[in-house]
Amino acid sequence: MDPASLSWLAFKAVAIAAIPLAYVLLSEDPQKHRRLAWVTAFLTLDLIMFGAFTRLTDSGLGCPDWPGCYGHSNPLSAGEHIRAAETALPSGPVTMTKAWIEMLHRYLAMAVGFLIIVLTLLGWQRWRRERRGSPWLATATLVAVCLQGAFGALTVTMRLQPAIVTMHLLGGVGLLALLVWLAARDEPPATVDVAAAAYRPLAAAAAVVLVVQIGLGGWVSTNYAVLACPDFPLCHGRLVPEGMDFAAGFTLWRDLGMSADGKPIPFQALVAIHWVHRNFAYAVFLLLGLLAWRLWPLAGVSRLARALAAVLALQFATGLSNVLLEWPLPLAVLHNGGAAVLLALLVTIGHRLSLATAALSAKDRARAPLAMPS
Repeated sequence: MDPASLSWLAFKAVAIAAIPLAYVLLSEDPQKHRRLAWVTAFLTLDLIMFGAFTRLTDSGLGCPDWPGCYGHSNPLSAGEHIRAAETALPSGPVTMTKAWIEMLHRYLAMAVGFLIIVLTLLGWQRWRRERRGSPWLATATLVAVCLQGAFGALTVTMRLQPAIVTMHLLGGVGLLALLVWLAARDEPPATVDVAAAAYRPLAAAAAVVLVVQIGLGGWVSTNYAVLACPDFPLCHGRLVPEGMDFAAGFTLWRDLGMSADGKPIPFQALVAIHWVHRNFAYAVFLLLGLLAWRLWPLAGVSRLARALAAVLALQFATGLSNVLLEWPLPLAVLHNGGAAVLLALLVTIGHRLSLATAALSAKDRARAPLAMPS
C-alpha cells in the first residue's frame, strides 16, 4: 500500500477507537484504566464474534491482500478490482459484500489495537505517578495484539490455511483473557469466601480443557466439518463411526480442503474432526458444570458461578442447534461468542479465587504462633 492509503486506513481505525475512548475519558469514573480495560475487553469479544461471522460467510479472502483491499483503504476505492474478480469467478471468495465484511473486521481489529496502545500508556503513566498496578500485564497485552495482527495477515496471505486460522482464533481468545484479567485486577478487592480457594485447581483444569475445546471448535469451523455428523447424539447412526480418518483430519500443516499429500481431504477425515470436538465437549461440560456447582453457594463467586452455568447451557443449546438446524449463521456466531464468554468468566473466577487464596494465606499467618526469641 502507498503511504496515503495507509494513512487513511490508520485514520479509520483511530476514528472508530475514538468513540469508546471518548466514553471512557469523559466518564466520571476516576479509574480510567480499569474502565478502558473493560471496554476494550468487550470490543475484543465483539471482534471475536465478527471474526467468526467473517469466516462463516466465507469473507476471509474478500480482500485478498493485507492490510488494505487491493492496495486501497476501503472496498469502494478498490471497486474496479473487486468487480473484475467477481466477474471472473462469480461464486469465488471476492465480492463487494465480502470485501466490506473483511475490511470492517480489519477496521475493528486496528481500533482494538489502538485502544490497547492507549491502555498500555495509561498503565505506565499510573505506575510512574502512583507506583501501583504493574504495567507489564498491559505491555504483554500490547505484544499479544501485535502477534494477533501478524496472524491476521498470515490468515490472508496463506489463503485461510486451517492451522493459521485456528491459531488466529486462539490468539483472539487469549487476548480477551489478558484484557479481562487486567480489568479484574483493577476492580476494588472483593470479599470472597476463603473456602473458594480450594477450587483453584479445578478452575485451572476447566480453563485448560475449554481452551483445547475452543481450538478443536476452530479446527471444525476452519475445515468446514460442522455438518460432518448430521445426527445427535450418534454420528451417522453410530456411537463411534466406522472408518474415521484421524491422520488426515488432524494433520495440522496443510492447505484448506486438502490432505498433506495435496489431494482433497476425505469426508471421513471431517467426520473424525467433528467427532473429536463433539466428544471432548463432554469433558468441558463436566468440569465447568462441576466448578459452577461447587462455587454456587460461596460468597464472592456465587453470581459468577450462576453466569457460568447459564452460558454453559446456552453453549450446549447453540452447539446442538448447529447440527440439527444445519449450521444457521446467527447460532454459529453465537456459539463462537459463547465459548469466548465462558473463558472470560473463568478468567474472572480465577482472579476471585486468587483473592481467596491470598486471604486464606493471610489468615493462616495471623494464626501462626509468634516465634520466641532465642
